[in-house]
Amino acid sequence: MAETTSEHIKSIIALLPETPGVYQYFDKEGKIIYVGKAKNLKRRVSSYFNKVHDSVKTNVLVRNIRDLKYIVVKTEEDALHLENSLIKEYKPRYNVLLKDDKTYPWITVRNEHFPRVFLTRKVIKDGSKYYGPYANVHLAKTVLELIRTLYPIRTCPHNLTPENIRRGKFKICLQYHIKNCKGACEGLEEEKTYLEYISQVKQILNGNIQQLSEHLLQEMGKLSENLKFEEAQVLKEKYLLLEKYRAKSVIVSTTIHNIDIFSYDEEDDAAFVNYMHIRNGSIVQSFTIEYKKRLDEAKEDILALGIAELRTRFKSLSREIVVPFLPDLEFENVEFIVPQRGDKKKLLEISEQNVKQYKIDKLKQTEKLNPEHRSMKLLKEIQKELCMSKPPVHIECFDNSNIQGSDAVAACVVFKMGKPAKKEYRKYNIKTVVGPDDYASMKEVVRRRYQRLIREEAPLPDLIIADGGKGQMEIIREVIEDELHLEIPIAGLVKNDRHRTSELLFGFPPKVIGIKVQSQLFRLLEQIQNEVHRFAITFHKDKRSKRQIASAFDNIKGIGDKTKTALLKEFKSMKRVKEASFEEIASIIGKAKAKIIIQNLNSQH
Repeated sequence: MAETTSEHIKSIIALLPETPGVYQYFDKEGKIIYVGKAKNLKRRVSSYFNKVHDSVKTNVLVRNIRDLKYIVVKTEEDALHLENSLIKEYKPRYNVLLKDDKTYPWITVRNEHFPRVFLTRKVIKDGSKYYGPYANVHLAKTVLELIRTLYPIRTCPHNLTPENIRRGKFKICLQYHIKNCKGACEGLEEEKTYLEYISQVKQILNGNIQQLSEHLLQEMGKLSENLKFEEAQVLKEKYLLLEKYRAKSVIVSTTIHNIDIFSYDEEDDAAFVNYMHIRNGSIVQSFTIEYKKRLDEAKEDILALGIAELRTRFKSLSREIVVPFLPDLEFENVEFIVPQRGDKKKLLEISEQNVKQYKIDKLKQTEKLNPEHRSMKLLKEIQKELCMSKPPVHIECFDNSNIQGSDAVAACVVFKMGKPAKKEYRKYNIKTVVGPDDYASMKEVVRRRYQRLIREEAPLPDLIIADGGKGQMEIIREVIEDELHLEIPIAGLVKNDRHRTSELLFGFPPKVIGIKVQSQLFRLLEQIQNEVHRFAITFHKDKRSKRQIASAFDNIKGIGDKTKTALLKEFKSMKRVKEASFEEIASIIGKAKAKIIIQNLNSQH
């Protein structure tokens, strides 16, 4: 049993993403025994199982782990928030360091006259607005510092009711004299003006910085047009401060309570639905299920099935459900929301991140169990794009290489199941063509290649690719169809001015087949083209080097074919022979012949 569990854990760790997130360990009864946060899930979780720990409690924890699950988030700070929520919810046995149930800080905008903005760890339902929780005090203080730099918000604890101000109960303090406050306590500031500041503070805390920045830019323009340059400069400084502020994590207001988040993704015949439950502004549950599509069901129908299944499974009674699109479903007293911005939109993005990660994990697992799955998937994509009758399991690609017609050669590379079959690569010396004629060279090589395959009754390719455009494709077609009467699909790969794969051509007359440059299919085609070019160029260089060495030694008395072959095998090119020392050459062919070689090379300068 222990060995099985170990293999189970290893299989999960192998698929863990290297992203921030929270992991949960379960015992044999399926109970959560530990929740932890990580900047890098794969590295952190792996560290528990690849060594013996100094802490006895940690070793006991590891021995009791029978399963693990995880939730990915965008940042390490988000992982801190989520870890805090899960520990409070499930109170795992081994989370001893967080047993004090410490809460993270919030920033509150107090519900009072001339509202204060300050840090707190207590959320009181008195009409005040709360923003957070923040992962640490430093981050929250950074936000407060920004706000107080931008706006003259009071910090005193006085009850600034209109009556108290009229009665003169309070006196201005140092904050007024250093221009951090405008003296509301003595009636030196109107509450209407103060509340305009608070409105902009709330925009910052809600993450609506772009809208506020645009507003400041507009106001700066108006002030400049009215020649109020000093006031415009004040706004400019505020604008620049806002632009520098980019440290806010996923902040959820405490007004978000008891809602469900669902997201959707799909891959081929599989569909995935992620469920997250939000309680008191925090994620307390996350779960993903998979559906195998039997027919071409609409995503709205599958999402509806997922919502019904997961709400029943987790006994959710939430009356608000956030979704990426409206499902084909209606619940009594339940509202479906497709958010466009704000905190709910951010929560939906986290759910979408988790459903995509689950999909990636499943695909990786499938590829691990069946290595040919990914290759066959790409081949089916080619089949679909080119409207072929079957996937091109066997692909062959041709290329020519020559310099001004000399040492003309050609190459054929073979790919099977989307991978190079290097033992089946073939090199060709051009025999019947004189001068630099790529079309005639291609015709010769294709004819020789497939006449031999037919003669030997060897398997023919499912697809032939020309490393070139319409002309090369037509030459191959003439040989395959007109001469040999074969039915093999023919495609062409065209390179751009930078000598990079840019287009796939197919059909007669050839048409461009649109393929996304970043797709795996494009990368496979690019690999095939680069491989045939590399193979042809390498063969051409080897042939040219042999000819150069051979011709240089042809007229040297005492140097025969055996010596030339030995030098060629060792130095590869004439340039390297000339750069070699007497001792290096002598170690290959002996001192006497080395002396002859050196003397002749020197006389050629």
